[in-house]
Amino acid sequence: MLRRLPEAVVNRIAAGEVVERPASALKELIENAVDAGARRIDCALRAGGAAWMSVDDDGAGIVRDELTLALERHATSKLSGDDLVEIRTLGFRGEALPAISAVSRLTITSRAAGAAEAWRIAVDNGGVGAPEPAARAIGTRVEAAGLFRAVPARLKFLKSARAEYLAAADMLKRLAMARPAIAFSLEHDGRRVWATPTALNQLARLADVLGEEFAQNSIPVALEADGLRLTGHAGLPTWHRGTAQAQYLFVNGRPVRDRLLQGAVRAGYEELVPRGRFPVLALFLELVPDQVDVNVHPAKTEIRFRDAGRVRSLIVSALRRALAEEGHRAATPAAVTPLVGRLHPGGSLAPPLELAERAAAWQAPLLDPDLPPAAPPPSPEALETLCLPLGAARAQLHDTYILAQTSDGVVLVDQHAAHERLVLERVRRALADGRPPRQALLLPEVVELDEAGADRLAAKADELAELGLVLERFGPQAVLVRETPAALGEADAKGLVRDLADDFAEHGVALALKERLEDIAATMACHGSVRAGRRLGAAEMNALLREMEATPRSGQCNHGRPTYIELKLADIERLFGRR
Repeated sequence: MLRRLPEAVVNRIAAGEVVERPASALKELIENAVDAGARRIDCALRAGGAAWMSVDDDGAGIVRDELTLALERHATSKLSGDDLVEIRTLGFRGEALPAISAVSRLTITSRAAGAAEAWRIAVDNGGVGAPEPAARAIGTRVEAAGLFRAVPARLKFLKSARAEYLAAADMLKRLAMARPAIAFSLEHDGRRVWATPTALNQLARLADVLGEEFAQNSIPVALEADGLRLTGHAGLPTWHRGTAQAQYLFVNGRPVRDRLLQGAVRAGYEELVPRGRFPVLALFLELVPDQVDVNVHPAKTEIRFRDAGRVRSLIVSALRRALAEEGHRAATPAAVTPLVGRLHPGGSLAPPLELAERAAAWQAPLLDPDLPPAAPPPSPEALETLCLPLGAARAQLHDTYILAQTSDGVVLVDQHAAHERLVLERVRRALADGRPPRQALLLPEVVELDEAGADRLAAKADELAELGLVLERFGPQAVLVRETPAALGEADAKGLVRDLADDFAEHGVALALKERLEDIAATMACHGSVRAGRRLGAAEMNALLREMEATPRSGQCNHGRPTYIELKLADIERLFGRR
């Protein structure tokens, strides 16, 4: 038999969608404070928020006659009409306060701007009391105690107090990132655990929330096109994490978790970050409200874009442009651990003159009478080389690593990883220019394959020729390679052809190669690069360093790993206890 559920049960069911845990309740209260025009928002929790929470702001406040109305479902001041298209506030559904009051003991104390006194109203798990006079400054304080005490089924699914506190703190910091003009603070179990004053700009707020390390190892992102505007800061490719939790994405000031945006971030960092690692970033997308639907879920963290392709394209382009403009700058060293180091503060390619003087002093021999006479001072040309970002090659270690001296430190380069990136960029440029130049092999290479592999390559012979690789069928189980792309230099033709045959087996031969140029270019680059174990002369090593300095993204190999590490003199001195 059908029957209507009691109003209290209906409200608790609805509350389950809006208030999943203490962090979601805190989020709704903070969003209300932001929408009220607050310039300061102070939050406090006990036992992760499950026992008690409060949000105190200096916003516009609520007049006495609207306190009771504010506790009714779907009552809101944030929609001027009945249109759900032009949503410019964080909240708009009118569900937060009724939902929280249905599963807690809620108290609202508020004084509206221009009002002579404040008023308080209390709700006990859905039972609403009458407004009564109170004392406070202009603004609103909302307290919620005993969250889910009347809903034991939901209460038992809460995590530990520590876990709930961490979730609430993360949520608060996400909201704070998008509102640098508002001061925030958080107290837990009577102790202030975090606070950030109003910030002058976006980066200052991000540094407050994510730490100075983020400011030092991130680059600005800014691009505007077709009514879309993307700003923010993205971490250097060599500064990454094991999960995507440190990727903060915002749409019209609203923190969101969206697969489309996360996929665009992955594409923007393609080949720059190792597999299974995630860059750190904070990106803020702004667009006309009618181009995005935020009314997808009561929690308002899921969104839909009217033109998802345009949004994705903007993010990918903005990230790739910003990372390319930074060249091969890498993350700063952490303490005394010799991690990947950035070239020079601010990405400068020319260090100050005094660093060159320090480098000259560093080369001075030890004062030992048994040593040979001191070498002559370095020439101006040598000092000029030291002042270049990757310095001058001094040695090759284990026929694999290039040791270079800079004006204020040393650099260790993985010759294979670095050259593989350089070759990939050469191949890309050649392919972008149209028909890439080819070089004929003095003796054509015969590559033996299985019959199916030879068939697949023969079927793609014309397209491969357009990419600079000329081959022909040579019997049932082999192909003959006559020419290779000039950009590869002395390429491993056999390895290249075999890898391409395997690649066609995995992806099929129906897809045009031009649609997979990036994959083909990467395969070619792998077989055209200097291998570990090959001995290089000084001229070759310096030529590789100079090309790295002139090539975008040369700080990471084609698989996202670093191509070099740098130690500043200060780092070396700390390692030896001199600092």
